[in-house]
Amino acid sequence: MPVIAVVNGPNLDRLGTREPGIYGTETLADVELRCRDAGSAVGLDTRFFQSNGEGALVDHLHDLVGAVDGLVINAAAYTHTSVAIRDALQVLDVPFVEVHISNVHARESFRHTSYLSDIAAGVIVGCGTQGYEFAIQRLARLVHGDAAKDE
Repeated sequence: MPVIAVVNGPNLDRLGTREPGIYGTETLADVELRCRDAGSAVGLDTRFFQSNGEGALVDHLHDLVGAVDGLVINAAAYTHTSVAIRDALQVLDVPFVEVHISNVHARESFRHTSYLSDIAAGVIVGCGTQGYEFAIQRLARLVHGDAAKDE
């Protein structure tokens, strides 16, 4: 069974309590369960990681080289600042979908810039935690070779 990773950046360990008006009331554990179910439904084994530290995220992406077939990433604030995470994603060399729970384009202008979007297989914003499910469904098509049906 193909393996994908779901990687979450800073402050996502505070889901459910941090600004619930923006990020909702689901916890990261709820999101992981939702992702596990979504992955299983489309024939993917799903692994999880979260860190508040940029270096730990880069190290984890390096550890995934050769171990996963695709990736969902919510790099959170590092989306807008981290060339290191971008470079690590290029080293990983698997399709990835960038996810943001909130609509970053309807927020502060600094959130409108992503260092990841132009190298992502897809970008999902503003769909709440359901965006993770959409990302997994997209990755399943890419990993299983069904993406050509979308053209």
